[in-house]
Amino acid sequence: MSLTTTTLGRGRRVAAGSLIAVAALALTACQNGTDSASRSSSVSAPAPATSQDSGHGAQPSGNPPSGNNPRPSGSQGRSAQASGPSPHTPSAAQSHPSAMTVSDRCTADNMSLRLGRTDIGAGNIHIPLVFTNKGKTACSLRGFPGVSLILRDGSTVGKPATRSGSAGGTVRLQPGQSAHAVLHTVNDGVSDTPCWKKSQLVFVYPPGSKDSMTTSSGGLRVCGGAFDVTTVEAGSLG
Repeated sequence: MSLTTTTLGRGRRVAAGSLIAVAALALTACQNGTDSASRSSSVSAPAPATSQDSGHGAQPSGNPPSGNNPRPSGSQGRSAQASGPSPHTPSAAQSHPSAMTVSDRCTADNMSLRLGRTDIGAGNIHIPLVFTNKGKTACSLRGFPGVSLILRDGSTVGKPATRSGSAGGTVRLQPGQSAHAVLHTVNDGVSDTPCWKKSQLVFVYPPGSKDSMTTSSGGLRVCGGAFDVTTVEAGSLG
């Protein structure tokens, strides 16, 4: 064998070995890159939120979001809002407590007004303020009347009556039927607060009405600074 042939054979074997080494290095690099990409993907992908996590992030309907938990948006926000009405938002029954309409309300034009029998006891004076339906159709009353004491020249005596008790329900009056509210004051001497001067008329706005009515007060005098009125109830109390 010649020297030239031997040299060429060795050169081919060296070149082939170099190609094999380069290919192995390239394969190793590809595998490392794939593993790194897999690890990077697993780290950056967020874990799915559980229902408990969502519950902590959602704000109760009607309340402002806190500084650390922003208000949920998208479907999460709609789901939280659909869970129920705000406790601050009134329901239909709360917004419209009475079914009575304006046309159904008793007015000053279709009622008469008088004071009933005075009831005195334990230092207190109670006087029914009686409304009677004098119209030809039924009507309704609900709530407190506005009551003041005046003289015949229209000047006021003392202050308007304050409200006493709850608002009550609707009173339905057929023609000729009556309802009443109760005026209250105290006897002279029960309190050190001076009595007002005697009145001549009771000036009244029926519940829900802008038109006034008057009737004789029978010389009613308020003492002790106590003058209040209840809501209307069925009946006349005498």
